[in-house]
Amino acid sequence: MNTIRHTDEELVRYYLATQKSDYFGQLYKRYSNKVYRRCLTITKDPTDAEDFMQDIFVRVLSGLHNFKEKSTFSTWLYTVSTNYCMDRMKLGRRRSDWVELDSEVVKTLAETNEYANLEERYQLVDLILEKIAPSESMYLRMKYEDNMNIREMAILLQVKDSAVKMRLKRVRDKVKDILVFYQLY
Repeated sequence: MNTIRHTDEELVRYYLATQKSDYFGQLYKRYSNKVYRRCLTITKDPTDAEDFMQDIFVRVLSGLHNFKEKSTFSTWLYTVSTNYCMDRMKLGRRRSDWVELDSEVVKTLAETNEYANLEERYQLVDLILEKIAPSESMYLRMKYEDNMNIREMAILLQVKDSAVKMRLKRVRDKVKDILVFYQLY
């Protein structure tokens, strides 16, 4: 029997028109491993990655009408997956991370002697990046490590330029607040 392979976008349209689960099932088969690997990259925990993957596909199924074909389905799914995992990781963070930062920053300050060494500054930046939410550090890393401009970031994240600018400003302000709080700025 000759099976026709439909594009992702066709499967989405067919599912939305008919509500037949086999169309969505084909999308699930195509992308479940990729979504799982994306979740595992972010969570570093196979059990969480599996749970997150299932939650993502439930959300995608119920929100499939939000897919407007402004990008490919795979890009949209990647964005949904990344955002979901980042949000869940952010929710899982504990206040104890801030207490840990206090002792580490004090130790770093004692050893750096007012940031005399550039390497020590980089270590302090890495320490702070580890203590903010992964989604927040992602913006900083894209901007300063990957040297991406606002437009490139907006395209990759599928948001408006203004959203990238605002998120970057908020993250910078948060880092500045951390530095001020620990009297490093």
